[in-house]
Amino acid sequence: MARAPLPWDISRNGEPSLRDQVDQVPTDPGCYLWKNAQGTVIYVGKAKNLRNRMRQYINLTDDRAKIPLMMQEVRSFDYIVVENEHEALVLERNLIAQYHPYYNVDFKDDKSYPYIAITESDTFPAIKYTRERHRKGTRYFGPYTDAHAARETVDTLRKVVPICSANCVEWKRAKRILEAHPDDIDVANLLLAREGRPCFDYHVGKGPGVCIGAVDTVDYAKNVDQVERFLQGKRSGITDELKSQMKEAAADLDFERAGRLKHRLESLSALNVRQQVMFASDVNLDLVGFYREETISCACVFVVREGRTIRSVEFILDKGLDVSETELAESFIKRYYDETADIPSEVDVAIELPDGENISQWLTEKRGHICRLHRPQRGEKSNLLKMAEQNAHHALNRYMVRTGYADDRTNQALLELESALALEAPPMRIECFDISTIHGHFTVASMVVFTNGRPDKSQYRRFKIQTPLTEANDFVSMSEVLARRYGPKTMADKKFGSRPDLLVLDGGKPQLTAAIEQLKILGLDIPCCGLAKSDEEVFVPWDETPIVLPSGSPSLYLIKRVRDESHRFAITFHRELRDKAMTKSVLDDIEGVGPTRKRALMRRFGSLKKIKAASVEELAETPGIPKAVAEAVYETLRAFDEDNAARKQELAEDEGQKPEKLK
Repeated sequence: MARAPLPWDISRNGEPSLRDQVDQVPTDPGCYLWKNAQGTVIYVGKAKNLRNRMRQYINLTDDRAKIPLMMQEVRSFDYIVVENEHEALVLERNLIAQYHPYYNVDFKDDKSYPYIAITESDTFPAIKYTRERHRKGTRYFGPYTDAHAARETVDTLRKVVPICSANCVEWKRAKRILEAHPDDIDVANLLLAREGRPCFDYHVGKGPGVCIGAVDTVDYAKNVDQVERFLQGKRSGITDELKSQMKEAAADLDFERAGRLKHRLESLSALNVRQQVMFASDVNLDLVGFYREETISCACVFVVREGRTIRSVEFILDKGLDVSETELAESFIKRYYDETADIPSEVDVAIELPDGENISQWLTEKRGHICRLHRPQRGEKSNLLKMAEQNAHHALNRYMVRTGYADDRTNQALLELESALALEAPPMRIECFDISTIHGHFTVASMVVFTNGRPDKSQYRRFKIQTPLTEANDFVSMSEVLARRYGPKTMADKKFGSRPDLLVLDGGKPQLTAAIEQLKILGLDIPCCGLAKSDEEVFVPWDETPIVLPSGSPSLYLIKRVRDESHRFAITFHRELRDKAMTKSVLDDIEGVGPTRKRALMRRFGSLKKIKAASVEELAETPGIPKAVAEAVYETLRAFDEDNAARKQELAEDEGQKPEKLK
């Protein structure tokens, strides 16, 4: 049977196929843009060699799960050639920011995050809390995901260092006066002293008095420098300067000024107390931790400056387990550091990034000093990175609860299963069975139930397989457990709940066929499907070709979760039975040896092997063991060893081996 042509092998409107067009792409570095039938950009990527990289998509040699699904939508592409990989990285980030492609990693909610900004282009720069798009002439610090923390930082900072607020009416008036007299900037304070008006902040000591010319541009620039160093995390220098100024004021008997400086130091100390000291040295680094669910994830950034964690920020991302961990990390790092000017000397992540060298070069260029990507293996950095991952987990859980994400995904999964499996209604009750055994021993089965897409543990059941087995036989075991679960007596038992809307089996077509035959014997018609472990394919009774649910889809995630839960429940019960059997000893079968005497023997000799090697006299010396019991133990263990030796002899003769080779 001929294979249907792939979409990128089809020629449309007299134009060459996508495959032929890709063959004409240059081998230079650059960025490529895949587009759908509407011409919308759905993915942006970069490459050292454009032609080779794009051929990986056409030939499906890119092993990311999303690629086959994405390529089914692709109808055209564009590409942009650049000089080197570094330029390609910068261009890729700009194109993603411009088009927001569906298949690229991005923030889940494309809102603007708060920043603290300094209007450096003004004669008297002011500080402000803002969500505005970044403008030239303004320096931004952040982002902050906690708006309250950002506002509180601005308020505390203005108590520590006198600086104008960009929201101050009189500062805005002073700015207009200076813009109207550009030739008088050198004597700005004199101009404002003549035409300005005092603001409220100046009266209460929070404002430096720019509005009435109480400070010149040189002294004010020192305040701005202190503020910027503070926001960069360089706080020790500010503390030292304030202490020095306070001592000078006290020496000059200017106790009013000394009191104000003391109050500023106390405000600074209060802010520092809330920060946790994590490192003995004054390191400046960011630690980026991730936590992923099936189609959503969270990144948490711990910002460490001068060895102190000055803030943590969390971002919800619109991709999760449906993309690789490296793609998620690389995409987030490029997005985050493209929007912040606060770049440290080191960025720590939990994995090695394939494009780490280019990203490090890009960060170094943005920072103006060396910035390296690092993967800590042990020590303080590794521990703090794990803490960042835990915070990402908690932040993602809070987001999912707040937005009802889990409920929406569950409802969507049930509707998708209804459509894919041709059910009459959404499967509100799903039952799944799994078998666990070791060569036919301790064979058990599990039944798990999902009601409304969630585990219903009160309905879970477990079964000991009663059919004698000499080897593993999942078909016989499954037939037995289905007969017991769906027999007339059990179906009438309210403790087992209602009839399922869908029966899921852990296995492929053979397991599904055996289950259907057993249900026919019982006279039941229950919708069934089998989920194979290898390719996550769903087998259905009416088609020999398995159904492939889209990677990352709610339906695939739900059905895999049901299968994995049944496996967990079965293997837990199997291990429980096996562990009980392993604790049972041959001593339990000896008359006169109860739990107390068994413990006494094990306490003295340490193992069953040493008990076997002991004489009757040595056994009788054990506290609480009479001689008659010691003799019974000795004789029983000897008989047990002789019986084992005879079995080995018979086995050796059956297999044509020499007994002396058996041990």
